[in-house]
Amino acid sequence: MLYCTLFIIHCTFFFAQAQPTVDTIIDPRMATVLLYPQLGSTVGDPARTLNVPIVNIDDQVNTPLVLEFDDLTAVYRNFRAKIIHCNADWKRSVLNDVEFTYEYNDNPITEYQVSVATKIPYYHYRYAVPRLKLPGNYVLVVYNEQNQEQILFTRRFRLYTQRVNVAAGVRFSTDISRQYNDQQIELSLDYRAYQAQVTSPQDDFKVVIRQNYRDDRSVYNLRPTNVRVFDQLLEYRALDLRNTFPGGNEFRYFDTRTLFSRANYVEKISRLADRNVAYVQAGRPRSPQAYTQFDDFNGLFVVDHLESHNGSVEADYAETVFTLLIDELPNVSVYANGAFNFWALNDRNRLTYDAALGGYRGTIWLKQGVYNYDYAVTGVVPPISRSGVGPTIGNESLIEGDFSQTENDYEIFVYQRPPAARADQLVGYQKISYGKRK
Repeated sequence: MLYCTLFIIHCTFFFAQAQPTVDTIIDPRMATVLLYPQLGSTVGDPARTLNVPIVNIDDQVNTPLVLEFDDLTAVYRNFRAKIIHCNADWKRSVLNDVEFTYEYNDNPITEYQVSVATKIPYYHYRYAVPRLKLPGNYVLVVYNEQNQEQILFTRRFRLYTQRVNVAAGVRFSTDISRQYNDQQIELSLDYRAYQAQVTSPQDDFKVVIRQNYRDDRSVYNLRPTNVRVFDQLLEYRALDLRNTFPGGNEFRYFDTRTLFSRANYVEKISRLADRNVAYVQAGRPRSPQAYTQFDDFNGLFVVDHLESHNGSVEADYAETVFTLLIDELPNVSVYANGAFNFWALNDRNRLTYDAALGGYRGTIWLKQGVYNYDYAVTGVVPPISRSGVGPTIGNESLIEGDFSQTENDYEIFVYQRPPAARADQLVGYQKISYGKRK
């Protein structure tokens, strides 16, 4: 009994101190970590992964969150999942597990399948996230049951309740110098139906805007430009342009649902004895070019296997080769960027310059499917765009360009900490699209 008590205390202390609260894969043998709401009977639908992990707290029974991932060791291992609660800034809250969970907050992941007829063998795991009590920000932590200090990956998700009404719209920037490049979100927050006490609305409500489901493209700490107390309305207009985002460009994409022939934007498939190699069509900078309209997933991806339509266990992993034809950029790192890597710029998706090729090239192991991506840089580099003047801090704009016509999705999150509560709650959520094709 004493041993069990000490174990629980140690485990609780460890998770309170050591776990990251970002989307990240720590163990490189973990791959294709998906977290999505299960909408209706979409268990085998490849498009299910385009549903981002945000659920109304009242819909958890009918729309549970589902985790899927692959273990490339191809050996069955025991994994466990634990949930941590975070405030609006994604710092761990002070809540105890019993304050936001209905059951014991440490569960085994027992549902798995073995890959079928793939050159790269793997175990595919599936786990349904249990119901939770409070709306807010959460992080799902998966760790090795044999070593609780070995965290394998973490995934963020959100539960919301609609206690306030959000009205929002998107337009091009009111800044004359950026009206052809940026998009501006203006919104109002109506809290007349909010039942909790609000003493200082401009301080009590925390508004966050996110572009294309990317936490690295989020704006925090927005302040209302107009407080209409009698109408119980907050207005957020573009006085300081903090609610302005670079428009970006439509995402590049490629299709590897089949490895028997070349599909869209795949230059070559090499079917070797021990692996498949897919060469994505070589790209060039698009920032000097005019905007071109085409459909995309706004940076997301789907896993699919064209021959069987059972991508979960029959889709193979391919050594996917990215090529960007551009002169070498001194003191700069270049990356193939997308949701497949949680938008992180690290060694996994870094490209290296090849003088004989005349560009940058890199390989990433990706499961078969349809992927959106773009090219990003870090460092201080001269601009490529026609309108740029002076040095530019490296990002996606340098190679891809920014256009105010680009189709993008935006989300507005409204947080508030009710009286006597000990953590922030997500009390309002709204999604809006700009330039949606019909």
